[in-house]
Amino acid sequence: MNKVKVPRALVALGLVGALAGCAVDGTAAEADGGKAKVVATTSILADIVANVAGDAAEVTGLIPPGADAHTYELGLRAVRDIAYADVVFTNGLLLEPQRLIRTVDTTTPDGSRVVSVAEQAERHGFQPRLLVENAGLDAPWLGLRVAVPEEDKPAMPKTAVADIAVKDVTGPGTMAAYIVGTFGRPELLFNSADGLDGKDQTTLPIDAHTHVSWAFSQPGVYTVTVGATARPDINADPTPLEDQTFTIAVGVNPHDVLPGADVLTSGHVDITAEFGADYRGEIGLVGDASISDERTVIAVPSATLQEVPAEREYRFLGTPGEETYLLPQAVLGKHVHGEFDPHFWHDVEAVKAVVKVVRDELSAADPSHSAQYNTNAESYLAELDMLNDDVKTTLAHIPQDRRNLVTTHDGYGYLADAYGLNLAGYITPNPSVEPSPRDIIALTRTLENLQVPAVFLEPAANSAPSDLVEIAGRLGVAVCTIRGDALDPPGAGNAHSYIEFMRANAHSLASCLGVPEASGTPTPKPETKEEL
Repeated sequence: MNKVKVPRALVALGLVGALAGCAVDGTAAEADGGKAKVVATTSILADIVANVAGDAAEVTGLIPPGADAHTYELGLRAVRDIAYADVVFTNGLLLEPQRLIRTVDTTTPDGSRVVSVAEQAERHGFQPRLLVENAGLDAPWLGLRVAVPEEDKPAMPKTAVADIAVKDVTGPGTMAAYIVGTFGRPELLFNSADGLDGKDQTTLPIDAHTHVSWAFSQPGVYTVTVGATARPDINADPTPLEDQTFTIAVGVNPHDVLPGADVLTSGHVDITAEFGADYRGEIGLVGDASISDERTVIAVPSATLQEVPAEREYRFLGTPGEETYLLPQAVLGKHVHGEFDPHFWHDVEAVKAVVKVVRDELSAADPSHSAQYNTNAESYLAELDMLNDDVKTTLAHIPQDRRNLVTTHDGYGYLADAYGLNLAGYITPNPSVEPSPRDIIALTRTLENLQVPAVFLEPAANSAPSDLVEIAGRLGVAVCTIRGDALDPPGAGNAHSYIEFMRANAHSLASCLGVPEASGTPTPKPETKEEL
């Protein structure tokens, strides 16, 4: 949030007496000959702010380059910098530790501005990315629906129904579909393990839909043929609709299945039986976006891998403890936190929105230099436009089937969304949470099934034992570097500004995921500790 401080006592870290006189008679800018004092929390944000401030303001970063923004604890010097600041810029969206934010709140001088840039950037077009509570459920929701065209509804009796049936399943394993009732008991709809017959169908009234869990016993490509019949009521003779066959990629790269096809990786989609007043119609996919049934591949990622439950009711899925790939029933599965992904800087367009926030806030706090802030911002925005083009060009060398990004935690969603990468997997959604055995197994299957050529670790993780490194070593997968939350510290690495940070990440991704013979990129190799 953006706020002007109201009077409060300085309580942070016992500095009441030492700092009580800060910025009492006039602003710190006036005491320093007109140069505003500005503080930014992270090293990346400090660099962005410094590019807008230029020589009109003195910019200090609280979290040094190379330090983890999620866990860093401020020292006395950093608290003193806050106490003298005219403006304090924080990342926001819960990136910084709560202790740090409390120190900012209690130490910033009365009348100085505290600006959470991510929240404020929404006014310049930035859209925060929602965080998913269970990464394994970040997949399509595939339900069943019965629909009638609007023009036919007046003539359609309310008793009309459709019988939806699975007629054929091909693939490396078996497929089962079921719904879960209020008390958690599964109701089996379709099951190819015991053959497909008249039992493998369900009946729905018009304008109804149901959420369905779909389970696949083995990874690979499946085709599922669905048919339906329409009836004016449950006792009437059925009229067959035209069958439709759907392609489903389970645990494998969906872009390899039908070259040029649309790949469905998320969103709510229903296999829909649609018929008019003559009870004739067809089966198709109806969802959040326009879908072509014949040219769509439904993706079931390896992150959906689950163990077959021990309860007897689930024996149709296999023996308890065996693995199954499960597209979950949406109403019981997909939950979203009441928070957003804070790692916006991996998308240059998002940073451009932040630059505009910084320009506006510096100008409001220090209007005598507003023209200079505006000029600096325009110049920096032009540099960011060139950077964005360069990142896109560099990453374009990566073939579609190798654009799978695997990292230690869920911190690269903006990068994947902005530059056409597939966020294929990570050890754990949050770096502070230890991965479970199931997380390790699911990620191992992801690397195996997608034939991922390289995984990516932050510089600090390269020198420490890692589950991701262990899995990669066992599978012969390269381990490469990706910068996460911080610039490189002085004397190490080559990413000492935000622009260098983005170029370094783009080069590492293209080098390690691209095909050297085709793209002209060097042989994949992680950066050495000396380079870091």
